[in-house]
Amino acid sequence: MLRPVTATGPAEPLWKRAPARDDEGRPLSDFMMLIPRLGKRPVQQMRQILREIEAVLCTYQHAVVFADMNLRLNILWVTVRPIPGICLELPAALKVRVPEAMLVASRHE
Repeated sequence: MLRPVTATGPAEPLWKRAPARDDEGRPLSDFMMLIPRLGKRPVQQMRQILREIEAVLCTYQHAVVFADMNLRLNILWVTVRPIPGICLELPAALKVRVPEAMLVASRHE
């Protein structure tokens, strides 16, 4: 079950909060999605989008280890277990429910 976190002050940097390894010491994977203007939308619309995101993350709770939604930057960060294909499958499922969400990836040359 996902547990919401309410920040009342500055949060620790993401690199300190997001786990890098599972309980057995295996490396975890992560991805980032941009949801343009999410934090500037009307409250009801923003809440609906956040519910959609939560529904997808709950569906994939077997894979999701950590999730952070930064409304100031409109960035969703998700850390997942090392399951083949999960870093494409889960963002695709999120995009189905939140079409404006975009997977952020580095460009390989």
